[in-house]
Amino acid sequence: MDANLDDALAVFEGVRGRLFGIAYRMLGSATEAEDIVQETWLRWQGADRSVVQNAPAFLATATTRLAINALQSARARRETYIGPWLPEPVDTSGDPTLGAERAEALGVAVLVMLERLTPTERAAYVLREAFAYPYDQISQIVQLSEAAARQLVSRARKHLAGERRREVSQQEQRRLLTAFVSAAQTGDLVELERLFAEDVVSYSDGGGVVRASKFPVRSRAVVAKYIRAFHTHFWVGVEITEAEVNGRPSMLLSKEGTTFAVLTVVASTVGIEQVLWMMNPHKLGAVTSRAAS
Repeated sequence: MDANLDDALAVFEGVRGRLFGIAYRMLGSATEAEDIVQETWLRWQGADRSVVQNAPAFLATATTRLAINALQSARARRETYIGPWLPEPVDTSGDPTLGAERAEALGVAVLVMLERLTPTERAAYVLREAFAYPYDQISQIVQLSEAAARQLVSRARKHLAGERRREVSQQEQRRLLTAFVSAAQTGDLVELERLFAEDVVSYSDGGGVVRASKFPVRSRAVVAKYIRAFHTHFWVGVEITEAEVNGRPSMLLSKEGTTFAVLTVVASTVGIEQVLWMMNPHKLGAVTSRAAS
């Protein structure tokens, strides 16, 4: 054992939250992000730390490069994923920005959009927009010129801007989510349609493990009827707990003390645009402990 291992661990633990935040935004999976952080620690443990001038930069670089490699293989797996893929939700009540300067690239809907970027574009965007890394450092991490790093971020911004509408405040998101749950429980078709934007989409991620729609459900009238169709049995015995998940107001849905879904909405000034049901039990570990506490 290295006599300086305690010092190395102290340095690592000092930036662990940031490393997890980078890896999670890159992969959309808390489980895979933890694996990346653990691999970064092993690399840090085995590195010649005497020649490392900037330990946090070394660790961020290792984490990002490992995440880029992991994302490339993760995408191959997601091509065969059953039904819509949504990221693994994380409780952000104790850390609203998840180790970052800003909460950017953390919302569920944005993480889904980030899937359309290349791994390197995603890395550059995450490092710049969430963690405010300077371009010269981003260029070193992604191993491209500074000009190329700027171009990556610019392309990513334009791509995302073309798909994002201006969201309403957190308070309004919470109000609309609460109103939606109330209308969904009672099957109030008129109220559901009133809450929805015309082009609303409902995504249910069951991963083929639990019963859930394998296709997105689209449009105000169709989504309202879809929600109404299962209201008489879906909500029976369900306990609802307010939470902050991925920096957004959310609801944890539980039965007999076990969380079986995380529900959130994305809303703009025209109403609820997306209803997101995260129901794959293999993805709920990062929020289950909170529901049980």
